[in-house]
Amino acid sequence: MNKNILHLDLDTFFVSCERLIDSRLQKRPLLVGGTGDRGVVAACSYETRRFGVHSGMPMRLAKRLCPEAVIIRGNSSIYTKYSHQVTEIIKEKVPIFEKASVDEFYADLTGMDKFFGSYKYASELRTTIIKETGLPISFGLSGNKIVSKVATGEAKPNNQLRIDPGFEKSFLAPLSIRKIPSVGDKTYQILRNLGIDKVSVVQQMPIEMMTSVLGVNGTTIWKRANGLDNPPLIPFHERKSISTERTFTKDTIDMVKLRTTIFAMAENLAFQLRRGDKLASCISVKIRYSDFNTYSKQLKIPYTSADHVIIPKVLELFDKLYERRLLIRLVGVKFTDLVSGNYQINLFDDTEEMLSLYHAMDTIRSRYGELSIQKASSMGAKTIGRFQNPFNGEPPILLAHRKQ
Repeated sequence: MNKNILHLDLDTFFVSCERLIDSRLQKRPLLVGGTGDRGVVAACSYETRRFGVHSGMPMRLAKRLCPEAVIIRGNSSIYTKYSHQVTEIIKEKVPIFEKASVDEFYADLTGMDKFFGSYKYASELRTTIIKETGLPISFGLSGNKIVSKVATGEAKPNNQLRIDPGFEKSFLAPLSIRKIPSVGDKTYQILRNLGIDKVSVVQQMPIEMMTSVLGVNGTTIWKRANGLDNPPLIPFHERKSISTERTFTKDTIDMVKLRTTIFAMAENLAFQLRRGDKLASCISVKIRYSDFNTYSKQLKIPYTSADHVIIPKVLELFDKLYERRLLIRLVGVKFTDLVSGNYQINLFDDTEEMLSLYHAMDTIRSRYGELSIQKASSMGAKTIGRFQNPFNGEPPILLAHRKQ
């Protein structure tokens, strides 16, 4: 039985959501992302791309390339809402699917040809999504995830493409090697230095040569270029870590501001652990200075999700890490080595009042939002909260208005 793997991708998702909200933005050049000097483009409309604008570009540069573009800060809660609408439609229509990102999905339609026809079913699913949400969406259908993803890219905007069994290599051959997933800027430059620009060149090379140049990644690229790589669908994403970062609008050496931000980050991440019934045993702090040098420190601790254990350790790490007298551009906090479980009471240090306080604060946050109640030490650190439970099995959602 031939496998049929469907890849669905919502076209310029953040832009499409903004246009649903405000029809005046239709067919106008539109940028979504950070609006400050250090903001980045989270999404851009097709109208801006002919000027050389692309996602991930500094917003300041995008403004210069396309000065007539409308710039919107973005609202992650809106994008999350529309993403959930699409997810629910797909969940109802297909037996097995993977949500790879906020706007990208895979579905296994293997066996559908016997009863209905995989391509026809995929077409009707796409039509349903467009009709019920108003969002444009493209898809690629083939025998594996990689070829389907590339096919979706070739089908865009707002279209569909099927690659029949046995035609994978001929479909990929004329494409740029950059179209292969896992070929980033550095890898592309290495391949271009070797004279490789098309997928067809890689198809003609021995796998050993690719491996000798790029290691394990070279083997993966060779398999993908030949349509042989077939990673499985992942219905549930198990989070191995949770983290948050903040890039300041202006480089700072204000220790009160820095410690307040670090405190609020640790407090919020500890709440996420408790909400997801998780414990962490490794914490790390990251600092990026104004010269872009980045440093981090980590510390192993007993498994916990308690503020009064985690926050002092995070602040202690920050104090040890910050030794230079340079302005700071970015700070971040990360928890790793996560396991399922609830906080264990320390018989000597914990009190019933403290545990009752945790329960009461978490109940308020769960009901009224994560920023509805905070410790006094974290007041003033804004937009630290999240819009979804990080342990709900979905991949992390890029927050459009945050500077990365």
